[in-house]
Amino acid sequence: MSMLEIKNVSKHFGGLKALDNVNLSIRAGTVHAIIGPNGAGKSTLLNCLVGKLIPDTGSVMFDGNSLLGIKPHEINQLGVSRVFQTPEIFADLTVLENVMIPCFARRDGAFRLHAFETTEREGGIIEKAEQILIDVTMQDKRHMHAGSLSRGDKRRLEMAMCLVQDPKLLLLDEPTAGMARADTNNTIALLKDIKAKRDITMAIIEHDMHVVFSLAERITVMAQGTPIVEDAPENIKGHPKVQEAYLGTQAA
Repeated sequence: MSMLEIKNVSKHFGGLKALDNVNLSIRAGTVHAIIGPNGAGKSTLLNCLVGKLIPDTGSVMFDGNSLLGIKPHEINQLGVSRVFQTPEIFADLTVLENVMIPCFARRDGAFRLHAFETTEREGGIIEKAEQILIDVTMQDKRHMHAGSLSRGDKRRLEMAMCLVQDPKLLLLDEPTAGMARADTNNTIALLKDIKAKRDITMAIIEHDMHVVFSLAERITVMAQGTPIVEDAPENIKGHPKVQEAYLGTQAA
């Protein structure tokens, strides 16, 4: 069963055809990677999914709802969370406060950046946030200011901020960008653990093939604004169209 259906999506920027009649289906419960050389249209496609861009043509359906025209700050309310290339956190707040903020955003429709008090235990928000921090092994850092965290821990915190919203679909835009190999491997392990414990679908845009082949169950390869191959990971590396897209030469 498909959770995300992208049909006939095109997007132009003047004379540049960034997306050209893209058709892509992501099945519920899978980890689906979208890869391709620079300029393939991956980021443009992701921005169309989260409301930052509106396609010129086509449709985007998530769990039976159209995503076209939705505002970026409304996407979470449908069950979609996004991890950005650069972790988006509130540096001046504590780790625990960062994880609590999305709960207030969903309940009230706006962020409430006041000092959190014990009266905010209404609805079990603090307890839920603390449990999420246990799930991502950051409970011992809950009172640290988020700005003081390492790059890897900032990514882990951002994922906690997504998970506290109980998303159905987690969009990951180069989740290991700028990380050392140790932090990359820790992020891979965290995503595997999340997948094992939660009924969640993941769509990953990533350049690091170590990450892609460690996590993905299906891979879509894009080139020049359109998907050229979709297959299981074991069939991707040697595919002649993939070699041509990355290397510019046909395989013999």
